[in-house]
Amino acid sequence: MNFEHLKALSAIVEAGSFDAAATLLGITPSAVSQRIRALETSAGQILVRRSLPSSPTEAGAVLLRTARQILALEADALQSLGQRPTGRATVALAVNADSLATWFVPVLQDAAAWPDTVLDLHIGDQDHSSRLLRQGDVLGAVTTDPKAAGGCRAELLGVMRYVPAASTTLRQRHQTSDGVNWSEMPMLRFSTDDDMQHRFLRSQGIEHFPPTHTIPSSEAFLAAACAGLGWGMIPEQQLQQDLSHGLVPLPGAPSDVALYWQCWSMVSPRLERITKAVRAAGSKLRQSDPLT
Repeated sequence: MNFEHLKALSAIVEAGSFDAAATLLGITPSAVSQRIRALETSAGQILVRRSLPSSPTEAGAVLLRTARQILALEADALQSLGQRPTGRATVALAVNADSLATWFVPVLQDAAAWPDTVLDLHIGDQDHSSRLLRQGDVLGAVTTDPKAAGGCRAELLGVMRYVPAASTTLRQRHQTSDGVNWSEMPMLRFSTDDDMQHRFLRSQGIEHFPPTHTIPSSEAFLAAACAGLGWGMIPEQQLQQDLSHGLVPLPGAPSDVALYWQCWSMVSPRLERITKAVRAAGSKLRQSDPLT
């Protein structure tokens, strides 16, 4: 397939429209359209949904991944030849919000010294990262999935421990003779897909769930817990840093989540540099088996 056609596909998805892709590539919108039509003719399928923003079809996602791999290899090859590529190469990564707020920060500090790379972080639940890898949206991801996505490699980073915690005031308000009143004490969750708190309550024999506040931000989730809005499963690293803010652990077993680094299986100095930085940062996670 024609490399320029694949670059046009990548630019459309990155920029969100044919016109914006034309500006990004320095060509006319008509030229972008011609390249996509030629690529679709070659593939025998529609590759781009003509919507705002433009998005790849299922077939387009397959070619998008190939396009981004080639672009990454091109940037690495130019650098190896001593040629400075135009601008910086964009590297898309998927990181869950709790990791970004805690152990992943040193990766950002390392990236600040990379003159040839721009990070494009996709934030969301770690369970969805594998989908982003399969679609070609990201080159690497922090995920809970130990099974490598097709064309990727996976390695265990460590274990992230979550501890049930609440403000001192909230705990005192719902204190009972044998612990806390789980059925009445307000609860926090990160999103509608976040069932960690519910699983904890079931482990306590609770099926009647209390009033629940949804806080879709790791930092705001912590702030809400500190403010007494509700209790929640707090990353151990955050809890250790914020005990002085009035958070206290609640009775019950913590929840351990094993995190993996998955990235494309390709020989790329840039990707290896990122993997090395993620691996080093991940060494701060628990390295023992869960709940030991």
